[in-house]
Amino acid sequence: MCYFVLECITKEAKEMKSQLTLRLPDDLEEDLSMLTKRLRLKRSDIVRMALEKFIGEFKGNEETKPYDRVASIIGTISSDITDLGEAHRRYLLKKIKRHA
Repeated sequence: MCYFVLECITKEAKEMKSQLTLRLPDDLEEDLSMLTKRLRLKRSDIVRMALEKFIGEFKGNEETKPYDRVASIIGTISSDITDLGEAHRRYLLKKIKRHA
């Protein structure tokens, strides 16, 4: 949590030329109010930090290759069918015929 607070304070020095108005549902408003009290920050600071994080994650996902997104889970599931990769068509046709 401290990291975001420090980041917000350092970015506060930037000149902010744009203003944004938005409507919030009651539950989100309550959560935001609770965070302002807990973190002792302004509502605009919390919304700004949330936007920066969201946009940063979106940009990060845009630059990664699809393989990189799933590389950590490749090979983690076993089907006990040793030739599934080589004979996947045969297994699919067999399954389709069974359910037809």
